[in-house]
Amino acid sequence: MPDDLKAEAQQALDQLFGEQILPFKLFARRVESIGLEEYIVRFHDSPLQSIDVSWCQSEGESFKDVFRAAVLERLGRMSRKTQP
Repeated sequence: MPDDLKAEAQQALDQLFGEQILPFKLFARRVESIGLEEYIVRFHDSPLQSIDVSWCQSEGESFKDVFRAAVLERLGRMSRKTQP
């Protein structure tokens, strides 16, 4: 399952980069389960080291969609920190 989640995470990252929403290319290095329905996606050579994701498979949303939303939220926080 972690390999499936890693593939979904990478698809979301590639889409965000292709849509020019993500200002830099990210590579999902691995996905780790850190608790019940809690995951951390670690990146390779990136300004972001990782993103935590809460995902319950039974709620109907795909990991890819939940991860995409988490990335967008994190990017929003990063851009607010860099604004004067």
